[in-house]
Amino acid sequence: MLMNGFDGAVLPLLGYAMLGLAVVAFVLALTAREDAYRAAGKQTKTFWLVILGITVLVDFFLGMLFLQIAGLVASIVFFVDVRPALKQVSGGGGGGGRRGGSSSDGPYGPYNGGR
Repeated sequence: MLMNGFDGAVLPLLGYAMLGLAVVAFVLALTAREDAYRAAGKQTKTFWLVILGITVLVDFFLGMLFLQIAGLVASIVFFVDVRPALKQVSGGGGGGGRRGGSSSDGPYGPYNGGR
C-alpha cells in the first residue's frame, strides 16, 4: 500500500523536478558565451549542451531512473561548478545586483532630497 502511494505520487514529482532542473541548466548553458567556458577552464559549451540536452531527452521521454539520476548529477555539477565559474569570468559574480554607491542612489544617480 505504501509503495503504491510512493510510485503513484512521489516518483512522478521527482521526475518533474529533475526535468525542470535539466531544462533550466540547458537554457543557462545555451545562453552563456562560448569563450567564457574556455576562460573558466571548463569543458566546452558544446560538451555541456550535449550532456544537458541528453539529460532533458532522457527525463522527458525515457523515464529510466538510472539514466535520470546520472542526468541529475550532470545538472548539479553544472549548477555547482560550471555556472559560478562562468559568472565569475563573465563579470556577473556576487553583489546581489548592486554595483556600488550608497543606499540613497536612484536610477539616474544620487538622490539629493530636491536640493
